Amino acid sequence: MPRPCRLRAAALTVCAVLLPALLAGCGEDDKGADPARQELDWKACPAPSEAQGGGPPPSPLPGGRGEWMCATMKAPLDWADPGGDTIDLALIRARSSGPADERIGSLVFNFGGPGVSGVTTLPAFGDEYATLRTRYDLVGFDPRGVGRSAPVMCQDDQRLDALLQQDATPDDAAERSELLNNTKEFNMDCEENSGRVLPHVRTTDAARDLDLMREVLGDERLHYFGFSYGTELGGVYAHLFPDKVGRAVFDAVVDPTLTAEEGALGQARGFQLALDNYAEDCVSQAEECPVGDSAQDVKNRIARLLKDLDGSPLPGVFPRRLTQTAATGGILQALYSQDFWAFLTDGLEQAYDGDGTILMLLSDSMNGRGENGEYSNLVAANTSINCADTEPRYTPEDVRRSLPEFRSASAVFGDFLAWGMIGCTDWAVPGAAGRPDVSARGAAPILVIGTTGDPATPYEGARRMARALGEGVGVELTYKGEGHGAYNSGDACVRRAVHGYLLDGKVPAAGTVCS
Repeated sequence: MPRPCRLRAAALTVCAVLLPALLAGCGEDDKGADPARQELDWKACPAPSEAQGGGPPPSPLPGGRGEWMCATMKAPLDWADPGGDTIDLALIRARSSGPADERIGSLVFNFGGPGVSGVTTLPAFGDEYATLRTRYDLVGFDPRGVGRSAPVMCQDDQRLDALLQQDATPDDAAERSELLNNTKEFNMDCEENSGRVLPHVRTTDAARDLDLMREVLGDERLHYFGFSYGTELGGVYAHLFPDKVGRAVFDAVVDPTLTAEEGALGQARGFQLALDNYAEDCVSQAEECPVGDSAQDVKNRIARLLKDLDGSPLPGVFPRRLTQTAATGGILQALYSQDFWAFLTDGLEQAYDGDGTILMLLSDSMNGRGENGEYSNLVAANTSINCADTEPRYTPEDVRRSLPEFRSASAVFGDFLAWGMIGCTDWAVPGAAGRPDVSARGAAPILVIGTTGDPATPYEGARRMARALGEGVGVELTYKGEGHGAYNSGDACVRRAVHGYLLDGKVPAAGTVCS
């Protein structure tokens, strides 16, 4: 089972913007050509592909100020052989809305995952970046392995339904064997269907794509806004190309100092904190909390629900039933944003009445399953990029050894997140490193924003990222709030700091606190 996506969660559908597709985009076009000399052919955007989530083309820009335009950039399949085979990388752009003489350049976004399509996500939230568009062209892209950019494909919809409904917290030898076998089968299918791409979806590869993108877009430096996993990608870029870093913001920051096991343990603590805060908020409302009489009662009832579902799933989205695994995923998804807490209350109340529909819809959102029953390649891309990046290959024995610490971190989520560590067992490609190198001596300042109540990328990671980037590079800002990401919370203080830097080059004082 893949671990929870490291995604910002600004809307219920942000995890469900992709669909599975056949491996595409690899070829031998332009072999031997200099990729930096290519010219992008910007055209009206087509409807999103199945790999991007389907649906209609992006809506016109707010106020009728232009259209989203799309292009394809060619990049080397293997950056060790830049003159060899190429892949196509999908881009989307909205031209700057301000005066031409005030335009700074392109501002490139990555929304995390790994596995989120920037081509579909950026226009979905275009209104939120209207101020930034006054001086930048806004650019989103599908990283390699994602969406229209040589998407990784592993299993079909029916098999993913079964995989994501399986018991992900085994209680005995038979359940452990089944979980391990299903994981191995998924990983073997990824190799069979996407083996040509799997060795080339590391974050270092995506970072080199970013530098090529910067050059093709005509910018001397990369101006960048990264969310969640996008902060790791941005940090790796800064390490590889410190002299090419322009104005950059990292929000919902991945801790670059942790191993995969330490990161999963941090998420257990982070999601438990978010659950604690949700429970306290529910019982503090003027009206009676419908899912518990006290904060502890709310959490106790959730624990009992999950235990009961282990043996007796509830009716969910027909014909599927809400299993313990699906319910856990639904609760996790709802904790990504305080805006989702009302969905969680409704889902729990409904489940206590014997109906698992809302919790299952939340779980589907996390896993990239659309209402039509088709999956994005989010699970495949998330797994392939994480496994290509991460060197350790954990065994069931490793998990059983770590279970006490995970359970201490979270009685509700500890087992689920601990067993998620076996997701890269028997992966076809060796992992690149134990931890990403983000040291970026000599780079321009990077604004690093941590949120105190962030469940998926806990607050401590922002300070460690700022330190790892290096003195004079990482500039930490704290947002005292809930949810995965600060900028899209709408907090005026955070927005002033981000706009001041990206638009006017004013670096906030290190240690600034917004609340």
